[in-house]
Amino acid sequence: MNLFAHGTGHHEAAWRLPEADPRQTLDIDYYRHLARVAERGLMDSLFVSDAYFGRINKLEATTLLAALSAATERIGLIATVGTTYCEPYHLARQAATLDHISGGRAGWNIVTGSADASSLNFGKAEHPEHSRRYRIAEEFVDAVKRLWDGGIDPALSGGAQPVDGPSGLRPDSGIVGEAGFEGEYYSVKGPFNLPRPPQGYPVLVQAGSSESGRAMGARVAEVVFTAQQTFDAAREFYADLKSRLPAYGRLPEQLVIMPGLCPIVADTEAEARELEAELNEHVNMQDALKRLSSRFEADLSEYPLDGPVPLHKAKLPGEINALRSRQQLLLDMIEEESLTIRQFVRRFANGRGHFAFTGTAVRLADEMEKWFLRGAADGFNIMPQSFPGGLEAFVDKVIPELQNRKLFREAYEGTTLREHLGLAMPVPRYRALR
Repeated sequence: MNLFAHGTGHHEAAWRLPEADPRQTLDIDYYRHLARVAERGLMDSLFVSDAYFGRINKLEATTLLAALSAATERIGLIATVGTTYCEPYHLARQAATLDHISGGRAGWNIVTGSADASSLNFGKAEHPEHSRRYRIAEEFVDAVKRLWDGGIDPALSGGAQPVDGPSGLRPDSGIVGEAGFEGEYYSVKGPFNLPRPPQGYPVLVQAGSSESGRAMGARVAEVVFTAQQTFDAAREFYADLKSRLPAYGRLPEQLVIMPGLCPIVADTEAEARELEAELNEHVNMQDALKRLSSRFEADLSEYPLDGPVPLHKAKLPGEINALRSRQQLLLDMIEEESLTIRQFVRRFANGRGHFAFTGTAVRLADEMEKWFLRGAADGFNIMPQSFPGGLEAFVDKVIPELQNRKLFREAYEGTTLREHLGLAMPVPRYRALR
């Protein structure tokens, strides 16, 4: 299980709750508390997203997680770094550094960037086209792996340390390989100037569910975060992605699939519904309609709130340059459930297309057990609707229920994120010692 740490919560109105303080999203003590609660719950990892546009308070992910590595001992730390506006050598050093200082707990969430506005902050005239972004991303990952494989590796140098004063051994004394990477988009000579990361590679995470995203996930990802509204949709995605692995010489256990889960948990169903109602009451309908209207060729505020969503005005996934799979998910949800605009706004507010649950710990454990045992998930990306209360309720109520069912660990058995997830240490593929 991964915790997606996101502002004051994943419900879009969480910041308006009386107990919330949006300024906390810049406070390291706030994130320390979330990380320690998640670690108390024996969760595998904590994930932080990032963005290169907009006006929201969002700390840079790798810097934040580096600070949290000193405040925690076991929980994995997954940072989002986009490939479209970064360089392989830069990312390789960032992720390897986080892996070293955390003792092998780092992960890299590979994204291509979902907003056209990002390009203007990097002096680019336009955001690259969807399929091209994925080709760039795959080459980017190949270059980064080549760099990591070329780092100093004591195991391949007779046990010598990277720098050994008494013997006179230095990093350039025959144990460092040049990357020598040449591709369509990147050229990286190397050598890499850090030792190989403790995990070989930080765990590679990816979240695309479009056709391009699935293809990339099957080729390079070790963990996939995904969004499905229903068990049947999750099982279909799970089967499809796992079936693509043999084409790349991979086994099913080499990829962990974790759908997003947005819980509101309380001791009784009524209490949980009260929490949900309070969140929904704080939704600013005008702002919500403005955001959702960008997905349509129409201003939704011009239509009756309790009338049907004008589905015929919606942009088709192929007509947009970002988040295509999420657009299809929302269109399917509107059509299958015949949602009104008011219902659509609330459904989007409490999960942004992820599976949202409101109820007791026992009922949520039932649902998680079903998804896990019947081929819809290997685990879950936990996205509490409000922080810190929603996370604390999940850790204190749901995790003990899963432990009672022998579905979740009662203690950490390893020290690295790979050990938590049951992923093998990658064998260097590109090492060419000189």
